[in-house]
Amino acid sequence: MASTANRASLHQWLPKSSAVTAFMVVGAACVTSTTKGYDGSMMQSLNELPSYSDYFVLNTATKALNTTAVWLGGIVSAFVAGPIANRYGRRRSLRWASLFTIFGAILQAAAQNVPMWVVSRMFIGFGITFSMIAATAYTAETLPVKWRGWGVGLLGDLYYVGGFLAAGITYGTSKMDSTWAWRLPSALQALFSILALGFLFVVPESPRWLIMQDRNEEALQVLALMNSDGDSAHPDTLAAYQEIMDAKEFERTEGRQVTLKHIAKTPDLRMRLILVLSASVCAMLSGNNVVSFYLGDMLTNAGITDSNTQLEITIVLNAWCLVVSIIGTRMLDQFGRKKIAIISNSGMVVLLFVVGALTAVYGTSGNLSGIYGTVASIFLFQGVYSLAWTPLIMLYPPEIMNYNMRVLGVGLMELLGNCFGLLIVFAFPFAFAAIGWKFYMINGAWNVLEVAFVAYFWIETKGLSLEEIDDKFLAIYGKTRTLEGLETDEKTGTVSKVHQVPSEDAAPKQ
Repeated sequence: MASTANRASLHQWLPKSSAVTAFMVVGAACVTSTTKGYDGSMMQSLNELPSYSDYFVLNTATKALNTTAVWLGGIVSAFVAGPIANRYGRRRSLRWASLFTIFGAILQAAAQNVPMWVVSRMFIGFGITFSMIAATAYTAETLPVKWRGWGVGLLGDLYYVGGFLAAGITYGTSKMDSTWAWRLPSALQALFSILALGFLFVVPESPRWLIMQDRNEEALQVLALMNSDGDSAHPDTLAAYQEIMDAKEFERTEGRQVTLKHIAKTPDLRMRLILVLSASVCAMLSGNNVVSFYLGDMLTNAGITDSNTQLEITIVLNAWCLVVSIIGTRMLDQFGRKKIAIISNSGMVVLLFVVGALTAVYGTSGNLSGIYGTVASIFLFQGVYSLAWTPLIMLYPPEIMNYNMRVLGVGLMELLGNCFGLLIVFAFPFAFAAIGWKFYMINGAWNVLEVAFVAYFWIETKGLSLEEIDDKFLAIYGKTRTLEGLETDEKTGTVSKVHQVPSEDAAPKQ
């Protein structure tokens, strides 16, 4: 077994540059998130591909099953990923998640029938959810405040990088007159996890996880690398270290356990969990997942039936959403998480009604102006969604949870998201077949409730460290981190306990 000293040295070859280290950390986590976008776009494209449907002899039920199997694997992963990430670390968990995804992609490319395809997609879903739980905690806990919004937000933004690549690859392979038209895109889904493994062998572990394991010297080195170009005596590094140590002291003294029963009985923890679950509801039930998986059906309802034209629209749509989501990530740090979420949901309400109305009037008319207007409205809808929720679903949940409940909360969010995904992808084709354009109207009315909830209940986190966000939630319920033995700064009113900073010569804890 490697010694603590050896584990700490894995990232020592990196330049002593906070920017370079942050880039590597983001790369290690975000490369895995492209797999999720690739999967959604690939399945959307394959559902439009005759060679795929004909090979598996798909009907409405088996088409939905082939698509939703990824969510079944994600549900299983949501139960186990959190405890594993807490026990073995965020970085190691990301490596294991990548291996699950690689195995699933290989099995998927070799699929001979529907059962084999479904099992392979369950492995992929397990790996994707596992990686997203570990990656959100890893980036939120490792990146300093100045880069956290960008770094964690990119976890969502790169969804569209994967989506864009999958749409382009599937468009190219659709010309093949063999099963490689769908086998090749399936195999290439492993590429992102292979790249992630390269990053994950050199980046540092989360400093907050290290401190919770009493590996304080390693944590100080990582904080120095992230905050001050490797200077462990820099005020920014020492302030970050002190803040995390105080939070650790508070959590242990208060006995704030990571159990659902304790969370339900503790007002500030209960509110955090409610907000996390609300983010999952908004991200999954706002109408975007219908577009992600069944754009072909939407375009058919709008009057565009040619499969090549549908694939071309898919490529352009992913590129458009990527650009908008990157702009939105920047706006989250400028204007705040809550304000952008309200703007996004309000825009989606309007655009869903517009898409529904245009589909009802022009869907079967052959009127080119009406068809183009419907497609433009779908593009605008996905753009408005991407502006906020693509980065926000990755950023807001890990921000508002304290360390002890972070991976549990993200795991519950992923569990709920996978359950919703299962519902959406399996049940919504039947809804479209039954009520058509009226479905958009129902979804638009639901989004009005989402706007009201975010406006009334959400707490702003812009510009705050994770520990400052903890303090904000505690203050709402009349609590502070004032413990016996903590000192109060008379000038600033800051409550803290002075911890001894480990010296560079100290023997590492085994």
